[in-house]
Amino acid sequence: MFFRRFWTLGLALLLAACATSKPSDYFITPASVWSYGQAPSTPTEVFSTPTLSYSLPPTRQPGSVESTPTPDAPHYPPGQTRGVQNYVVQSGDILSAIAERFGVSVPAIVQANNLTNPDALSAGQTLLIPAQNPQAPGPSFKLIPDSELVYGPMAGMFDITAFIQSKHGYLATYSDAVNGQSMTGAQVIQLVAQNFSVNPRLLLALLEYRSGWVTNPNPDASMADMPLGFNRSDYTGLYKQLVLAACYLNDGFYRWQAGETTSWVLSDGTVVPIDPTINPGTAGVENLFGQLDDYPSWLKDVSPGGFYDTYYLLFGSPFDLAIEPLSPPYLSQPPLLLPFAAGEVWSFTGGPHLAWDFGSPFGALDFAPPGDAQGCVESDYWVTAVANGLVTRTGIGVVIEDLDGDGNEGSGWVILYMHVEARDRVTPGTRLRAGDRIGHPSCEGGVSTGTHVHIARRFNGEWVSAIGKTPFNLSGWISAGTGEEYVGTLTRSGVVLTAFEGKDADNQIQR
Repeated sequence: MFFRRFWTLGLALLLAACATSKPSDYFITPASVWSYGQAPSTPTEVFSTPTLSYSLPPTRQPGSVESTPTPDAPHYPPGQTRGVQNYVVQSGDILSAIAERFGVSVPAIVQANNLTNPDALSAGQTLLIPAQNPQAPGPSFKLIPDSELVYGPMAGMFDITAFIQSKHGYLATYSDAVNGQSMTGAQVIQLVAQNFSVNPRLLLALLEYRSGWVTNPNPDASMADMPLGFNRSDYTGLYKQLVLAACYLNDGFYRWQAGETTSWVLSDGTVVPIDPTINPGTAGVENLFGQLDDYPSWLKDVSPGGFYDTYYLLFGSPFDLAIEPLSPPYLSQPPLLLPFAAGEVWSFTGGPHLAWDFGSPFGALDFAPPGDAQGCVESDYWVTAVANGLVTRTGIGVVIEDLDGDGNEGSGWVILYMHVEARDRVTPGTRLRAGDRIGHPSCEGGVSTGTHVHIARRFNGEWVSAIGKTPFNLSGWISAGTGEEYVGTLTRSGVVLTAFEGKDADNQIQR
């Protein structure tokens, strides 16, 4: 019996496991078509948000290079071995990921091993990893602060529609079909920004830089289907192109933040060591352009005079909007309950795994309702609120709860509940108390092999990992993981539960 939910971008690197779906399957209704319900009650407690300090560094002019605009200390991830070595292929490995891990190019590995089909690796196969070719580090130039990559506190104050209309470009009249619904360009930007927690200003600047859609009413027709330049026949149209961009932005941001990478592998196979002084926001942008560029183009895009200038011309210096720090060094989770009623015994079916699509950290846990039924079956059990808060959005399988109750999901703690059935689902605008009913667990939203609920957390727009310094604490149960997706434990008072894809004596959990 399985309870997982899977995503893919159509590349082997992005496969979560044995079942797949496209990111476009994850649809949340944009704000412009929300239907608000009346708040039935006022929460007895609303968790406060730590005080933020707003730093406004001196404005940096287009094409200029100035000293560090954000106070990041040098970031030195673990070094990589430079000599020739062997690597035993593991289940799920693909060549591009292996190349990035060792800081060598894909063509170099292909050549060293005489591979006729680089996509056909076998578990247990031994690869010769050639020595790294010395390459100058990438630029130290910081492109954006972290708070301008994520959907942070300032993102919700930005009027996307008004901005787009004021520029009179192609985007102002553009429409796209998303999950069968026609959406304006502004709605598409908002949808991707909120779902993936990526700043809408960044998405607009990238779109302008790549295709001119924001300010040019008659952009190059050759980019009509692929305005960001992702040459993928299965990812045409603005929405799907932005989904790819958001995934790669998040991927670079969170991997650099966690110290999980030391270099970028560009589209031409060039391996570029990352300058250790850049911030995670800049890393996200560098990673995105690495998926699109050969080395000369990448260097132009991420250096002064490249993408930064377009951002500046649209919005001014991104560092004028910087929130430093975006989250406190020792972030503390507020009290949270397990997402089901007291006295019920559910199954802990998924340890730490992707919070939302490829690129997000392992920030989610899965729970399945009582019973022996297998697969996607209707359940009359209830998913309940883990804390007091305000429901800001709902959609296909999704409920978003803002714990500080200010309606801005970019500030403070936010909870994502996924796979919540439409039947009896709470409506946007509802104020919840911890333990209030939200809806029924299901398979709605993406592809799921069994009825369950998926929960994840954000703070000031950043997805919060379920592994490490701020694990989940749900009714006293503390999450931990091995780094392998879905593999993990919950521990309380010396009792350890192990995630299992079904019902087992070792994964039964209650408040």
